[in-house]
Amino acid sequence: MSTLQGLIRQAGVVPIKGGQVCLVASRSGKRWVVPKGCMEPGKTAGEVALQEAWEEAGLMGLLSPEPIGSYVYEKDGFTCYVAVFLLQVTGTVDNYPESSVRQRCWLPYSQAILRVEDGGLRELIRGATAQRAG
Repeated sequence: MSTLQGLIRQAGVVPIKGGQVCLVASRSGKRWVVPKGCMEPGKTAGEVALQEAWEEAGLMGLLSPEPIGSYVYEKDGFTCYVAVFLLQVTGTVDNYPESSVRQRCWLPYSQAILRVEDGGLRELIRGATAQRAG
């Protein structure tokens, strides 16, 4: 976990395909989020984002070269800063590392925006609709 004075750096993806967004359930199952995880030594944000898409949702695809934006949220007394990339999904599997603890769902953009609680993440999904190619 990469921390700097209470700041946790993370990377994640907004996975899109065919005009839909893939959301994953949080570990608690109480919220819908996008795949994301903490930065790891020796890995770029893009590498972490791709790894989390695979581990949390069983997704593979083409990652945008640069983040589409970022958002901040609070968790366990820490501030988490998430750099978010757009992922054009090219493949999925049903048996992925966290399939026993996380659900995934595909929703049209408008429904995904309503399902996500975090305002910063909602805005990134809204912005992804303008960048979609799938």
